[in-house]
Amino acid sequence: MHVMESQPAPDFALPATDGSTVRLSELRGKKVVLYFYPKDDTPGCTKEACSFRDNLGVLQDMGVVVLGVSPDSVDSHQKFAQKYGLTFPLLADEGAQVATLYGVWKEKKQYGRTYMGIERTTFLIDENGFVRRVFPKVKVEGHVEEVIEAIRSLEAQK
Repeated sequence: MHVMESQPAPDFALPATDGSTVRLSELRGKKVVLYFYPKDDTPGCTKEACSFRDNLGVLQDMGVVVLGVSPDSVDSHQKFAQKYGLTFPLLADEGAQVATLYGVWKEKKQYGRTYMGIERTTFLIDENGFVRRVFPKVKVEGHVEEVIEAIRSLEAQK
């Protein structure tokens, strides 16, 4: 299954770094940046998370909730968040059910080895729970700025 633009974002409930359970349906009325990343504390994922952290004020001023999702455990997320001062929730999708639901759990190849993993993807979800933008195969450099620009563009269309 692939989640596409203008479709309702599939609801989910996942454990977060603060010990709560985040339910997408409970975030109606807010814009959500839902970004899927492969693994805590790896170079690309750290750079992406720190970029969201560094731009969190701008995003929050725009009424946006940022959620990071990977198959790592809550414990791993907590260590990652603490190490880099990440103040937005990281969600533990340990069985990759939500990643599968969103179509980002893919077969990957590295060094001749085939395995299942997350394809770095970001979803911009509007206040009504609809996917407004999908950023597939994200390149970390400049990505958060691209997301902010997309939010501004969508606001201008209202």
